[in-house]
Amino acid sequence: MGLAGIVCSFFPQEISLYLNANSSGMAIIVIQLTGALYFSFAMMNWTAKENLLGGIYGRPITIGNMTHFVIGALALLKVVSTTNPSPLLLSATFVYTVYAILFGMIFFRHPKQTQQ
Repeated sequence: MGLAGIVCSFFPQEISLYLNANSSGMAIIVIQLTGALYFSFAMMNWTAKENLLGGIYGRPITIGNMTHFVIGALALLKVVSTTNPSPLLLSATFVYTVYAILFGMIFFRHPKQTQQ
């Protein structure tokens, strides 16, 4: 997420050309805002890496990640099912689907701490 955020923030024109999108100011701003979103999620996850996910303090992190990946996976699955997808789109769909399942499992299970 961090790498995607940095790339979207600093190379929005190149991404717009790659996606054959309109290189207008609005498309560039949307790509940069998407980069900000991804980088913010990466920073949030990095700062919460020592917390127990699913616990009282880690639950908001789990909910945010689960929501992001479930919505993203559903959107990508819809695009993949209706078009002739590129390998990049297929790999993104796979990653989003796996993370949606994993964060769903974390969200719906009680966290267990290891005994030391």
